[in-house]
Amino acid sequence: MHLLYCDETNFAKKAGDFFVYGGIAFDAAIAHELAAEIEDVRNSLGVARDYILKFNPGPKDISHQQFIQLKQAIIAVAAKFGCKLLVNLLLHDIATSSEDARRFGINTLCYHFDCYLNRQKGPGLVLIDRFDDKEIDGQLREKLSVGLTGHLPYSTEMKIQWIVGYHLAAIGQSHFCSLVDVLLGSLRFAINAFTRARDEELATAKAILKQLAPLFFRGHGECVSEISLWFSPKDVRSDAYRAKYRALRDFLAANGVVSSQVL
Repeated sequence: MHLLYCDETNFAKKAGDFFVYGGIAFDAAIAHELAAEIEDVRNSLGVARDYILKFNPGPKDISHQQFIQLKQAIIAVAAKFGCKLLVNLLLHDIATSSEDARRFGINTLCYHFDCYLNRQKGPGLVLIDRFDDKEIDGQLREKLSVGLTGHLPYSTEMKIQWIVGYHLAAIGQSHFCSLVDVLLGSLRFAINAFTRARDEELATAKAILKQLAPLFFRGHGECVSEISLWFSPKDVRSDAYRAKYRALRDFLAANGVVSSQVL
């Protein structure tokens, strides 16, 4: 059994920003060891038991530098245990709304996780970070009963083969919710430093990407599989928007995350 803990970041609709929906996948067989090591990292830095670990804000009882070390250590633990990032990026300029972007992001991530599970030849559970949306329960029920729906290449429906359940989770209820928040928050920081032209943050952004790079799934060779890093939609008609996608793709590639997707 494999688990996929999902979350979002850059939710607010802002021109030039990329909405990020992603998840961290790992074998449930290593869940106990993974959780124990995350707890050991917290304890080694003296983090209070009641602190809910997120990318931001940090705990009050440690310094800013120690908080950076905490997040770096958490990313290293994920890499050590072979966790894999599955990420979908969508330019906010194209999205009709942040809510729609999230719904499409969930659909895409579920499909890509199903593809990942097919490669592992084992079932999986999807655990989605809880949020306010009256449509989410119906969307998840549809995933189980029907599968994917909408504008698909060869039909209006496609059964999901390997995912056996969809559930809501919340940060503070498991170390894995914190793990995905730190990972996606780190990726968001790196992406925003580039897309918002924050030159003073680029060195940090590049260092973050090089640490995150091993977490992306690669089938063969050095390129990251499309199921691990996907720029949505597949076809971007506007030349100006396509240029933004290509610029981000090139920035990621220059820092160890080479997408196999053709834009």
